[in-house]
Amino acid sequence: MYGIINKSIEALVKTTFGEDKWVLIKERSQIDIDYFISNDTYDDAITYKLAIAISEEMNISLEDVLFTFGEWWIIKTTNEKYAGLMKSGGENLKDFLINLPSFHNHIMLLYPKLTPPEFKVSNLLENSIHIHYHSKREGLEYFVKGLLSGLGKLFDTSVLIETLESRNEGDHHEVFKVIWSDNA
Repeated sequence: MYGIINKSIEALVKTTFGEDKWVLIKERSQIDIDYFISNDTYDDAITYKLAIAISEEMNISLEDVLFTFGEWWIIKTTNEKYAGLMKSGGENLKDFLINLPSFHNHIMLLYPKLTPPEFKVSNLLENSIHIHYHSKREGLEYFVKGLLSGLGKLFDTSVLIETLESRNEGDHHEVFKVIWSDNA
């Protein structure tokens, strides 16, 4: 994964729990990297170790850590660093989700070594859609749910996210049903 992921995790921890907790989490994770460089690639194991260390240190389930990071990634990291790219995805949640399958094509221009997930959409209705998530990386179901929740918050839209299929249950990929209602 790119360093920007780990930098974002660091920012989430420092903002939410403080600098001291970040130091303890780094020690617990046994990651001996002083500074993550956004455009450098790092082994996926580093990111997983950080998430596990946060879970253990803060006594929070790993699922909650991943979900919270997914929301943070949308609301803070991508919205602040890549606002133009986010705006290009759509004017509202429905449009953004419909355009999600092509979104990583734009990101790959910024991060050419990226191994992106693949999103597909199906069952589009007026206020719901099925999002199919295909990835070589396992264990990110709750991160993706957090991303979807973060998109709802970004577009000021209430969302309900239901997992229809999961690799944890033996399925080929994750399928999420996203149901929304506008708050505006």
